[in-house]
Amino acid sequence: MDEQALLGLNPNADADFRQRALAYFEQLKISQDAWQVCAEALAQSIYSDDHIKFFCFQVLEHQIKFKYSELTEVQQQLIRETLITWLQAQMLNPQPEKTFIRNKAAQVFALLFVTEYLTKWPKFFFDILSVVDLNPRGVDMYLRILMAVDAELVDRDVVHTSEASYYFALTLEARRNTLLKDTMREQCIPSLVESWYQILQNYQYSNSELTCQCLEVVGAYVSWIDLSLIANERFINMLLGHMSVEVLREEACDCLFEIVNKGMDPIDKTKLVESLCQVLQSAGLFSIDQEDDVDFLARFSKLVNGMGQALIASWTKLIKNGDMKSAQDTLQAIEAKVALMLQLLIHEDDDISSNIIGFCYDYLHILKQLSALSDQQKANVEAIMLAVMKKLTYDEEYNFENEGEDEAMFVEYRKQLKLLLDRLAQVSPELLLASVRRVFNTTLQNWQTTRFMEVEVAIRLLYMLAEALPVSHGAHFSGDVTKATALQDMMRTLVTSGVSAYQHTSVTLEFFETVVRYEKFFAVEPQHIPAVLMAFLDHRGLRHTSPKVRSRTAYLFSRFVKSLNKQMNPFIEDVLNRIQDLMELSPPENGYQALLSSDDQLFIYETAGVLIVNSEYSAERKQVLMRNLLTPLMEKFKVLLEKLMMAQDEDRQMALADCLNHAVGFASRTSKAFSNKQTVKQCGCSEVYLDCLQTFLPALSCPLQKEVLRSGVRTFLHRMIICLEEEVLPFIPSASEHMLKDCEAKDLQEFIPLINQITAKFKTQVSPFLQQMFMPLLHAIFEVLLLPAEENDQSAALEKQMLRRSYFAFLQTVTGSGMSEVIANQGAENVERVLFTVIQGAVDYPDPIAQKTCFIILSKLVELWGGKDGPVGFADFVYKHIVPACFLAPLKQTFDLADAQTVLALSECAVTLKTIHLKRGPECIQYLQQEYLPSLQVAPEIIQEFCQALQQPDAKVFKNYLKV
Repeated sequence: MDEQALLGLNPNADADFRQRALAYFEQLKISQDAWQVCAEALAQSIYSDDHIKFFCFQVLEHQIKFKYSELTEVQQQLIRETLITWLQAQMLNPQPEKTFIRNKAAQVFALLFVTEYLTKWPKFFFDILSVVDLNPRGVDMYLRILMAVDAELVDRDVVHTSEASYYFALTLEARRNTLLKDTMREQCIPSLVESWYQILQNYQYSNSELTCQCLEVVGAYVSWIDLSLIANERFINMLLGHMSVEVLREEACDCLFEIVNKGMDPIDKTKLVESLCQVLQSAGLFSIDQEDDVDFLARFSKLVNGMGQALIASWTKLIKNGDMKSAQDTLQAIEAKVALMLQLLIHEDDDISSNIIGFCYDYLHILKQLSALSDQQKANVEAIMLAVMKKLTYDEEYNFENEGEDEAMFVEYRKQLKLLLDRLAQVSPELLLASVRRVFNTTLQNWQTTRFMEVEVAIRLLYMLAEALPVSHGAHFSGDVTKATALQDMMRTLVTSGVSAYQHTSVTLEFFETVVRYEKFFAVEPQHIPAVLMAFLDHRGLRHTSPKVRSRTAYLFSRFVKSLNKQMNPFIEDVLNRIQDLMELSPPENGYQALLSSDDQLFIYETAGVLIVNSEYSAERKQVLMRNLLTPLMEKFKVLLEKLMMAQDEDRQMALADCLNHAVGFASRTSKAFSNKQTVKQCGCSEVYLDCLQTFLPALSCPLQKEVLRSGVRTFLHRMIICLEEEVLPFIPSASEHMLKDCEAKDLQEFIPLINQITAKFKTQVSPFLQQMFMPLLHAIFEVLLLPAEENDQSAALEKQMLRRSYFAFLQTVTGSGMSEVIANQGAENVERVLFTVIQGAVDYPDPIAQKTCFIILSKLVELWGGKDGPVGFADFVYKHIVPACFLAPLKQTFDLADAQTVLALSECAVTLKTIHLKRGPECIQYLQQEYLPSLQVAPEIIQEFCQALQQPDAKVFKNYLKV
């Protein structure tokens, strides 16, 4: 071996050495006999360096995985002998190998097993067992090999290229794995199980590590071997014995869980679970102590959950089979576990609690199906409800300002509890409402002296009721009187208790979330609106000390104002005055730290827009208010744009460009308030927005920070096309001209949707403009597409692909909007060039999305120009280029019908051929029969069949024919 290259295997080696080692590995993988050098190195323990040993196993692994069939019988035998020799050496070495080497060796053994077990090496496991016997190091390797074999047979990690080949490989592998497992079950599983029993018996008191490894193996294999080999007295008794040995009980728990999880007859399953429970109960495991080892209790909770869910699955099957007697017995067994389930659910450790939620959820599902609940079952429901309410509570350690992994886990756990609460509501909505009301009222009466987490959870429960007791369109305060009254009382308490002033972010946020969730309350009791608005606007909301609260409140405030609509009328000007300082555009140079981020300010601008537009003011008054809102933005914009033009420092340029972009974004956002009923015109605001346009458009000719500025102005134009309609048209030509100057792929890609929007909306109104800018736009596109790029530059290739798609989407919009004259009037040479790009897109590029668009364009052009009175030469083009494209595209290697987009492309290809036939009639059939298809050497009967399908009046017939 190249000793120098091997030095690079050490993780501490420098980059050059590491690079050389990688290259050497690639070289050895291709080499015919390098694996033999590695096999010899392993068999004779030539190297002591761990990384070189690992490397040798990697080379062998590659040989077995990809090139095994190329080896002779003798060479294959050599690999088997190498591995056995290496295994024998493990028991004699003074020190055991590092874990990562043992695991890699086990993977190599497992690969050889799946390759050879059915043919060359049926005694695989017996050979290994005869070598290792009960030697602890040998047993360790034997157990690792078993886990690696299970991973090969049960895991589904197939490297896939395309969907079709992936499924094919998956099916082949699944068949191979089934055959391997069947053969193992017949030939060696009983012996393997016996070896596990011997290992457990031999090492359970002397070597906990090996015992745990062996329990893991049993747990893994139990899912696919005969359960009676494990679920018998001697095995179960041993496992139950392990449950009281501290170092073994976690693995024993997992092993029992796998046994319980195994599919079997419902009556047998119930018996198995009950016998396990009796023994576990008599061992004292059913009385949970909060001080117990939480890691063990988390596994135990998972086991109890498995047993509970197994019994519930049995009950469901028995009910379905009509065996009411056995179902009743199983239900009693389930009920007997509820007390234990509740102990685990209420445990202070959330992992332990989380592991039992599945059982709890399924138990409630049973109760939901029963016609009446017993007193005990009602008590169980109430106990679960109290447990959920308690467990929803934050603990002291929760870090609200800097949420990390622990906090994220608690948020997930809360989501699980919410599902339980929703299920409780289905079982007993009255009980849930009464319980929440009791907790809520008790807490809010004394909120000043209550800990934050209890206040938060009381409000949270009210919030959760909205989804737990669903109604249509948030109508919580009508319909069922009891429920409506209870919710109304709680909401009244929430907004009048003063709890919004509680000094904790979680309570503050929960208050605002709940107020917005139940906005319909304010239609019933509008007298509370001013107090809630003040909470939003002062130090409790938008001016809170916490940026997190301010940010969320900005969003919630906009939702609150939108939902109240006309009820906001008395407060509009007051609110606009109070939020004025929050809308200040903060330029980079003043160093002033704004209360809200620019994203938050978007919501405030939208809210201001909504207040003005939805008000009952006259159009004149609305115009004045809108001008007051937007003029400061326009003035700042002009000043900042001048500063940007003179700025030298790039960081300062970026900061100024961002600020300019925010100004455009804010103006854009105010326009979201308009609707079909309240248009810009009706509100008298057209002039203000036209002024904005005139103010913002000069930014397009700014040579600095083009990408940022163009993106903002482009978005504003999109909005104005919707809001100002034809009033925007005079601005489009110069804006387009600026946006087409020095543009890159991404600029064009984002500019084309704007042109598409204008084309689709105004159609013939913009035809002269489109005719004028058609070729300049195409030249800009072609220029970018023809730019040379590095062969391996994936992002450049993707950008070009996306631009090509945008280009075809543009042509589709033009032709689809009935404006083919835009193309027709570009002069014969240009028209021909455009048509050829479409043919190329349909055939040459392996991009089904673009191909589909190209065929849509072609069929539209044939529909418009393909008749007898079409443009001169077009009929010729149809036969020479469009018809061949319809055949050449599907014949390409890259045309993959397993891909959904390709199927759509084929469908459009069929439409194109149908349209040609529709426009040209028998002449088309004659051309296909006598000229084109014979030139492809298609058999006469196939030609006949094809032409018949094409002439069918139902287009579906031909589409299906083409697909087949």
